[in-house]
Amino acid sequence: MTTYIDLLIIVAKTAILVLGGSITYYALRAYGRTGDRSLRALGIGFGTVTVGALVGGVSHQIIGADLAVGIAVNSLLTAIGFGVIVYSLYVE
Repeated sequence: MTTYIDLLIIVAKTAILVLGGSITYYALRAYGRTGDRSLRALGIGFGTVTVGALVGGVSHQIIGADLAVGIAVNSLLTAIGFGVIVYSLYVE
């Protein structure tokens, strides 16, 4: 059972890395074209969420930290990233 859970975590974290990385790339690319600060903040926010998922997964799968530590790191960086995304919606 643990093997399936580990595999599911790896697949989900890989999908988050690919999709979140894509969103971050396109948001920052759009910022480079337009100079719009909200797009920069959006890219930073999604980048933070993506890095949170990556660090949370790596801490559990590679470093061997407790699953709760990985979840805590992931949750903290996700909350910060969402805060930056909310800020990006209010920047003019």
